[in-house]
Amino acid sequence: MKRVLVCMLALGLVGAFSTVSFAQLTVKNSGEFYVAGMYLDRTSLQKDVGPSTAFYFQRLRVRTDFTVTPGLTLTTRFDALERSWGATRNNSATTTLASDSAGTRAENENIAFDWAYVTYKSPIGVFDAGYMNDGATGTIFGNSYGPKGRIKYSNTFGPVKIDLAYTKEREASRTAINTVNTADADNDKYGIGAIYSWKDGRAGIQANYYNFANNRPADNYRRKYFLFTPYAIAKFGPVALQAELNYLTGKQEYEAPSITADRDLQNITGWVDATASFGLFYAGGSIAYVSGDNPGSDKIEGGIINGGRDWNPCLIMWNYDRTNWAGNLRGYNNAAQDTAMSNAWFFQGRAGVKPVANLDVMASVSYAMADKKPWATAGDPTSVYVGDVYGWEVDVTATYKITQNLYYMLGVGYLFTGDYYKGASDVNQLTNDYLVVNKLTLTF
Repeated sequence: MKRVLVCMLALGLVGAFSTVSFAQLTVKNSGEFYVAGMYLDRTSLQKDVGPSTAFYFQRLRVRTDFTVTPGLTLTTRFDALERSWGATRNNSATTTLASDSAGTRAENENIAFDWAYVTYKSPIGVFDAGYMNDGATGTIFGNSYGPKGRIKYSNTFGPVKIDLAYTKEREASRTAINTVNTADADNDKYGIGAIYSWKDGRAGIQANYYNFANNRPADNYRRKYFLFTPYAIAKFGPVALQAELNYLTGKQEYEAPSITADRDLQNITGWVDATASFGLFYAGGSIAYVSGDNPGSDKIEGGIINGGRDWNPCLIMWNYDRTNWAGNLRGYNNAAQDTAMSNAWFFQGRAGVKPVANLDVMASVSYAMADKKPWATAGDPTSVYVGDVYGWEVDVTATYKITQNLYYMLGVGYLFTGDYYKGASDVNQLTNDYLVVNKLTLTF
């Protein structure tokens, strides 16, 4: 009888504690679903090369926050059915991760979890640990969000917030899966940042140290560099301003410097953006810069940082959706219009009107040119590109808010292709290009 009573008491305690635990756990879901259609008149910038293309694509993204107790949260996020309707599926055998995911492209076409991290709000600050987003600082310029394994700490002191972070960008040590002996070929990042906030804005600076050794096994060098990012976002009356500067400095260190000399690293990017609102109308502009690599210099001045995957200034030039779903637009030699702005000066003017509360119509004119003209053949200065203009682009978009959580966007972009895409020969002929896209987005 005693054993029965003890068992019943034990089961009762388990039930009681389970009831309390489940009563404390709260679950919150949020996310986004979009479906879009795209028509691209030319899939190549070479004249009479490449057909047009037209297709639909979609993605479901769901975030779930499990609040275990106040101040203790587990956050997860997955992407699902990220695919073109009825199109050929990606090769499921590849293990290469998608650029913005912790899963492969094939996994994202079914389902791929990107986030799983815990947040603990302790008396001495907030700690995060697990797979979470990385690659964003300050303004949207230069940002390329992607999930990475990280440990973060942050604390607020009045108007100032301090952030510390360690990020594992790449692990090459021997594991049960990676049986190749590639010790000390990891990529690690260490960061510290400070943000000062006030009523109508914030300003901050982020400093990251990178120790990237992924090229040690094949090319016998590692890159060690610092990246400093001061930025500001503020509003002055009807004018909203944003500015950001990224300065990278460091070394490409070779393990046999007597054979191959070390090379200095210096990469600079920057962005200034302003938008003024006047009732139904608004107008603004942007100037952006990403340093290019001088092919005749021993210093590496481009190709390490760029304008970012998340910053999409146009519908064709440096647009992530266009590149991700339709591929890059290739000219001659190695000239191609890809995802993130690199080696470029960029200028944009835009104006918009909101004739009714739920409708926003905007038009923009953009011009871009290369900072440095590359060589088509490495080491051959006679193969320098003949031109440095990426082109002019005119975009018109209209976004209609159907309900509080449902939006429809229609956009048309036309690219007047510049002579940069001729590569090293002036006789190469190019074609202009245009794109039509419509997108339905649901947020919840």
